[in-house]
Amino acid sequence: MATAFAERERSRRGLEDTVHILTGGTQPAEKVHPEVVEAMAEVDIDLSDRVPQKVLTTDLNNATIVATMGCSTLELDADVEVRDWALDDPHGRSLEEVRRIRDEIQQRVSTLFDEYASER
Repeated sequence: MATAFAERERSRRGLEDTVHILTGGTQPAEKVHPEVVEAMAEVDIDLSDRVPQKVLTTDLNNATIVATMGCSTLELDADVEVRDWALDDPHGRSLEEVRRIRDEIQQRVSTLFDEYASER
């Protein structure tokens, strides 16, 4: 969800040439959970064809900011700002709960882009 919202924000703000998004999990699921696909479709984002990716610490060491969802055990050895958003895992939750998580992620992504814009 965070990646999809970040991609949307990047496009809306015309930052395709300056903001690069790397997505993945340390222990990714085999597929995007159906409740997440459904909740994101409600905000016109189609995740039905997405496949969760594994992200390696070596990849993240090249990032400026890493946002985790609260379940990561990353040990980064570079000067990387880590923001642990400590969100509930949407897997197996009711659609109402997934919507709440989705909306929280959307707000945090928007705020992160606002911060980026104010630093430029």
